This record gives sequence, C-alpha cells and structure tokens, in this order.
Amino acid sequence: MFDIITDSACDLTPDTARQLGVEVVPFYVSLDGEHYRKEGTEIAVRDFYQFMVDNPSAYPKTSLASIEDFEQTFRAHAEAGRAVLCLVFTGKMSGCVGSARNARDLVLEDFPDARIEVIDSAAATVTESTMVENAVAMRDAGCSLDETVTWLEAEKATNQIFFTVGNLDYLIKGGRIGKVTGRAANMLGIKPMILFKDGEIFSGGVARGRQKSFEKALDQLMNYLDAHGGTPDDYRITVGYGYDADEGKRLWMQTRAALRAKYPGAQCEVGLLQIGCTIAVHTGPYALGMGVMRRWKKQG
Repeated sequence: MFDIITDSACDLTPDTARQLGVEVVPFYVSLDGEHYRKEGTEIAVRDFYQFMVDNPSAYPKTSLASIEDFEQTFRAHAEAGRAVLCLVFTGKMSGCVGSARNARDLVLEDFPDARIEVIDSAAATVTESTMVENAVAMRDAGCSLDETVTWLEAEKATNQIFFTVGNLDYLIKGGRIGKVTGRAANMLGIKPMILFKDGEIFSGGVARGRQKSFEKALDQLMNYLDAHGGTPDDYRITVGYGYDADEGKRLWMQTRAALRAKYPGAQCEVGLLQIGCTIAVHTGPYALGMGVMRRWKKQG
C-alpha cells in the first residue's frame, strides 16, 4: 500500500480528494500581484472566478507550491514509514515537478530508506485528475507502487484536452498568442480551439461562435476515440468548465448523449469538474471542454 499526493492543479475538490484518500499540496493565487493565498483552502475557486468576472481588466496570478510545502508533506509520510506516489502538474508549464523532486531529495537525506516517487503527469486540470483517479484505482486494487508507476508512465501520453475559451485576452496577456492575431479574432467572433497534449498547449483550430466551439471540441474527442480504438469505457472522459456551471452541465449532457448514440453498447460514463485557478489564469473564466485518458482496468 502507498499514499497518493498531488497538487491543486488537478482540480479535485477537497471533498473528492478526501473521499479518494488523496492529499493535495496547493498552488498559490494572487488577485493583486502581491498577496498570495493557498488555492482551495485560503481562497475558494468559486470566489476566484467571481473576482475575474467582476474585474475583467484584472489578471490574477498563480505561484507553484514551494519546495518547503512538498518537503513538509513528504516528511510526514516518511516519518510514518509510508511509501508515496506524487503526481504533479505538467513540467512544460510549471516548475512544480522540480519543487517536488528537490523536496524528495531533502527528505531522503534524513530518511534514506523512504520511498517517494514523483511523476511529471504531463497533464493538467481534468486529465491530471484522471491520472490521480487511475492511481487511486490501482492502489485500491492492491497494485504495488512499482506497478502503478510503470503503468502511469506508459499511459500518461494518452491524455489530451480539447477546449475553448470565452475570448483570447488572457492568452494574449500570457504570451500564448500574438496580440494582433488575438484581437482580430476577438473582433470577428472567432473562438479558438485549444489542444492540450504532451504536457503543453497547441492550437486546435477555430470555430465561429460559442456553440460551434462546443461542437468542434466534441468532434475532436470523437476523432481521438476513433484514432485510439476501443470504446469510451476504455477511457476516463471528463468535462471541465470555468465560471459557468450551467454551461458545463450542458456540455456534459451533450457529450454523454453523443457518446451513447455512437457507442450504444457502452456505459459512456463522463465526469464533470470545475477548472481551477492554475489553468484559469491563462484561459480566463470561460474555458470549457473535455479531457480524455486511458482508463486502468484490473485484469482477470
């Protein structure tokens, strides 16, 4: 048996994390660029979104969990003689994996026999939560830490997210897209489609209008399933939404209906969660889409 630790970029709610038996090391959030609070504990995600909506000209910031945060967490498990699997936000967008690995090295100086495995999930938000859920399923099924690490490392490349945003302002501010291109697209009502794979963000094309962008994200999910084979039951699929929970629920319902129409013999389970602060500072309050990753299944 081993313990599972992750960071708040996985966007699991505190209640869900407790139910899964997962410990979450939070990122930090700043609304004014000076004062930082722990995501999910010192500032609720819903309050963060309300600030963004009420202050559209403000651009909040996040800061990664520190070496000290991870060290304190790892040390408690090492003292208790508990092996640890730590899954962290993609290293291509954050230094969080470095913080966790440096913290592990510090703890091992005092507890050389401790087992602390740190995995760069190459994932974010809905797919990082999926990585965690797969790890929980393996732990609860009695898999060893080695077996779990081996499977996750082999399958993490299957995680992808297909999503859109309300406008391009936050991506422009963060340097993810050129100002001229971004402002022209905003004026024309073009919605960017964004693809997250291999731990980073790529252009996924464009759509005209919000509803068309939902439909295109769903098409991209269907194309993914066609390309990778199997049925939706071989994957964990999760819809993620920002400020607008009703909009998220609508896409969740559309996604389930489309999957069940195409795969009538499958259960087609689809998760739903709110995207947290770590991604929202880059996408703005109206990100919406779905993530997918292969599901671990017990053999035999």
